[in-house]
Amino acid sequence: MEQFVRIEAIAAPMMRINIDTDQIIPARFLVRTSDDGIGEGLFADWRRRPDGSPDPGFVLNRPPYDRAAILIAGRNFGCGSSREGAPKALRDRGFRAVIAPSFGGIFFGNSFRNGLLPVVLPEAQVQALADEVERHVGAKPVTVDLGSQTVRTPEGRTLAFETPPRLREMLLAGLDEVGYTLSQAPRIDAFRQADRARRPWAYRPGG
Repeated sequence: MEQFVRIEAIAAPMMRINIDTDQIIPARFLVRTSDDGIGEGLFADWRRRPDGSPDPGFVLNRPPYDRAAILIAGRNFGCGSSREGAPKALRDRGFRAVIAPSFGGIFFGNSFRNGLLPVVLPEAQVQALADEVERHVGAKPVTVDLGSQTVRTPEGRTLAFETPPRLREMLLAGLDEVGYTLSQAPRIDAFRQADRARRPWAYRPGG
């Protein structure tokens, strides 16, 4: 899994609510043998007109937001089906963080496991952040720091957020569940040794 510690980047405001996983990555883009290039389908039905040409009214088609690595969105981002392709598509297109008032539960967990940080902030703070970004037309970056669990706005304000401790630890280290478990081997071995001394009958001889 890809590590995330801190990013300072262009943020794109997409203040729609209830953006579901089918809007993030339509199902037709999931029929593939690998995840390589999955980002080509990101917001496909919004990015392109019916004739296939880019829609200039869509925020991610406009400079400098077409180079954004942070997405700012409305509440309930990533709701709907459980498809893991949604965070994978965002990551494949260069996004490292999504800031929103709330997220679909499965999307939230899948994001951590794909190197994408979902940041939950109060709705008023998210709107104020989007307003700042738009005032500066994306020219001033936003900083997301998982180490300190803070967001620094284009105008220098600091916003605090919280993440589940275990998922935060895994993302900071770039570890998935298997990698995290392996990293705990010394603690696991110490527990087994202490437990064997307390309950020798629970262990096979030599096991």
